[in-house]
Amino acid sequence: MNHQDPGIAQRLCVLGIVFVTALTMSWQSISAHEHAEAEMSTTPVQLGRLSFPTSTHSKPAQAAFEQGMLWLHLFEYDHAVDSFHEAERLDPGFAMAYWGEAMTHTHPVWNEDDRDAAQAALAKLGATPAARAAKAPTVREKAYLDAAEKLYGPGTMKERDTAFLAAMTAMAKAYPRDDEAQLFHALALLGFTRGERDIPNYLQAAEISRRVLARNPQHPGAAHYWIHGMDDPEHAAGALVPARALSKIAPGAGHAQHMTSHIFMALGMWQDVVDANVNAIQVIADEKHATQRPMVYCGHYPSWLLYSNYQLGRQDVAQKALLQCLDSGKAALAWYRAHPEVAGGDAGMARLKTRTEGSMMMMRAISVIESETDRAQNAAIPLDVSELGRNAGWDDFARGYAAAKGGDYAQANAFLAALKATAQQPAGSNEDSASDSDYLQIMALMLQGTIAQGIGKPEDAIAAARAAAKRYDALPFDFGPPVPLKPPHELAGEFLLQAGDAKEALAEFDLSLKLAPKRALSLQGREHALAAMAMPQK
Repeated sequence: MNHQDPGIAQRLCVLGIVFVTALTMSWQSISAHEHAEAEMSTTPVQLGRLSFPTSTHSKPAQAAFEQGMLWLHLFEYDHAVDSFHEAERLDPGFAMAYWGEAMTHTHPVWNEDDRDAAQAALAKLGATPAARAAKAPTVREKAYLDAAEKLYGPGTMKERDTAFLAAMTAMAKAYPRDDEAQLFHALALLGFTRGERDIPNYLQAAEISRRVLARNPQHPGAAHYWIHGMDDPEHAAGALVPARALSKIAPGAGHAQHMTSHIFMALGMWQDVVDANVNAIQVIADEKHATQRPMVYCGHYPSWLLYSNYQLGRQDVAQKALLQCLDSGKAALAWYRAHPEVAGGDAGMARLKTRTEGSMMMMRAISVIESETDRAQNAAIPLDVSELGRNAGWDDFARGYAAAKGGDYAQANAFLAALKATAQQPAGSNEDSASDSDYLQIMALMLQGTIAQGIGKPEDAIAAARAAAKRYDALPFDFGPPVPLKPPHELAGEFLLQAGDAKEALAEFDLSLKLAPKRALSLQGREHALAAMAMPQK
């Protein structure tokens, strides 16, 4: 979860040369109408501001389109779709509105891609790429459409992502003053590895975004992508500027409030993480209240809030948050079962159920690892993980860890067997990253080591934890709380400390803190190791 091979952007430049030639029309050659529309948009202040001139003659359609673009840059995809639909309604021939709708169906940093839905959005404009291109009045708009055609065209996801990155590299070169071309180039760099950190690509994306934010300090996408490009412990200090800015640029977007905490988390700034996610949750709660739908206090933002409260030693606050998640999640599922039309029918209800149960499972797992006091009672809470696929492996690890720490090695071994079986299953479409298989193997090694430690086999325990740590170190860093729930270097440090090797334990805790700065259990272990080293030798 740390490092990655050199970036591929340089190797893609050649792919874009021919396409660049087709885009040599300069920014100044945009139509007179586009020039007239090129003044900075004054869309609602809560989302920031951008300029994306198009050929529509409808000012309301243009305003709806730019509103959609702001939501899109903030990864608020449902809101973005609504805005693009409004732009299409106001101007049915508005080619860029259909392009915008199509772009909402790829969430590259989250490794989510719905090509069929994107193609359906484009098909509303025209039946073929040629028919669609004919409805785009300018070379620049044709280029945006062509990039989408490459992203949603034939080929594997990797082939499509490669073609899209080449197209956006070309557009960024052809239109250096078009902030949107620059930022979609940055997004293509971030998304090329679909959630797996490629440090050269990420840093290039951050630099592109930094330059755009300097030109337009109110552009949410510029602050957002700068943060994504540097949200790891090694580089996060270089993105405190956008982290402090984004929540103010777009106070109306929950994701903007949360996103700032990517930098704070990477630096161990726990109170800032808490504040950011409290704000994000409040934005979502206000939206739910306005639409008279139940609020679920589970999910991405509450998980980060839960984890950060544990780092601050607020065990009681965290425990209440977990119980609030479980209660609200179950209540919301019951409400949506009673209102199936709101859930989106059987398919929508199934997605909602899986997402809610997965969130409840992950928050419970965090609590089991972080809280010794409430570990046994939290592990015993009944949850349905039967429809979570390989994601249920995180539950196997957490509950197996609780069983082993509680001395129930038969149950711990049963969870270990289930975890190993899960790790052998084929990867599912609902997995967040290509590293999920590695994480399952890492957790199996850690659980194996925890069981070995408990039954009096410290050498086997240390070996298993170090094997897990070695595998963990080989992965690209993944933002947020430790993905395998407990850092394996921390576990190795704990085993070494119990074995009386304080010096080696200290080294392991330091390695853990390098990837998880100011993590409470690693800091505690480090203090114990230092204290043990300071004791007189017998």
